[in-house]
Amino acid sequence: MRFIADFHLHSRYSRATAKNMDLEDLDKWAKIKGVRVLGTGDFTHPQWFQNLKDKLEPAEPGLFKLKKTDSETRFLLTAEISCIYTKKDRVRKIHILVFSPSFEICEKINAQLSWIGNIKSDGRPILGLDSEELAKIVLNTSPECLVIPAHCMTPWFAIFGSKSGFDSIEECFGAYSKYIYALETGLSADPAMLWRIPDGRRVSLISNSDSHSPPKIGREANVFDTELSYTGIANALKEKDPKKFLFTIEFYPEEGKYHFDGHRNCNQRLSPKETKKYNGICPVCGKPITVGVLNRIEQIADKEEGFVPDGAVPFKSLVPLEEIIADVRGKSTIAKDVVKEYENLISKFGSEFNILLDASKEKMAGEVSLELIEGIIKVREGKVIKEPGYDGVYGKIRVFGTKQGVDPNKQSTLF
Repeated sequence: MRFIADFHLHSRYSRATAKNMDLEDLDKWAKIKGVRVLGTGDFTHPQWFQNLKDKLEPAEPGLFKLKKTDSETRFLLTAEISCIYTKKDRVRKIHILVFSPSFEICEKINAQLSWIGNIKSDGRPILGLDSEELAKIVLNTSPECLVIPAHCMTPWFAIFGSKSGFDSIEECFGAYSKYIYALETGLSADPAMLWRIPDGRRVSLISNSDSHSPPKIGREANVFDTELSYTGIANALKEKDPKKFLFTIEFYPEEGKYHFDGHRNCNQRLSPKETKKYNGICPVCGKPITVGVLNRIEQIADKEEGFVPDGAVPFKSLVPLEEIIADVRGKSTIAKDVVKEYENLISKFGSEFNILLDASKEKMAGEVSLELIEGIIKVREGKVIKEPGYDGVYGKIRVFGTKQGVDPNKQSTLF
């Protein structure tokens, strides 16, 4: 069965999230976007976890749906945990996703984590816990769980981050590295970048929205053709089988807010070559610049740009539909006529992914303006203009060079 999944998002109990990050609105927006399986996020938070138990009921094995509805949206129990600790004389800050097949297993994990730190203060708890120890706790609770490093290249909070990360999965997870079956690319990287490093070729690469508001779900996602169940999904990731794990849906990585190097406060965006020219020092303030994802890849890569490993799961880079509409009209994504056209297109075509991925020119003709059809096709073909993000500033992707570039619909900085 073919379906789209977005595993990483947050509830209203996480910092800097929308108040309507609740199950009902997530279910609604999953239908609008065309996402079949959503991560619940934040199962470590007591209030959200109770809400999940009150409002969800079992569907397919290891998946859940809203009670007393015939909704086709399925929920998979997930959480993100922030591990901050010292290892090899350096402070490490690693965000890790955990997948669980049942409420009972979640309860056991939560009980152990509550002895270590405060899991009530934030939907994404901050714990003084070594990543290897977290993997030990989770996988000893149930070997069916998955432990996946989140947004793996982000400078400040990631396994390969330039500020506080490691150079390999083994260096981070030690004896448990063999049980790490996937990495999350994050918005500022894509599989083509990660194929250049050894671990990016060894494990599956997943992509998720890390959404803090319902309209942002699905901005990155995963496409499967396998059994609709927790085990079906887990096995597809473990096996790296392109017949089961078909492809990922990616942001253009330049649109992510840590693609290039730079200094936000000094309005300095630097390519890796420019950073080298300035010896890693901001030419305005004289302080070390924030090294972005592209530069970090260059530091740890053992393959040249453009390398594609045998049997790699492919990917497709897209731009959210409302951004394409806004670019066509030269307006903001929240302009009334942009929102109205978006809603009109969803009502006609069923979902955003149906429009962005599947609808043919012929099918769109008569229902979609010729300029918007051209924009959608240009995005599919990668014919876009890119202005890379840096140091927490989102990049800009323009479809038409004559139009005013429109910033992505911004949400608050995560950290």
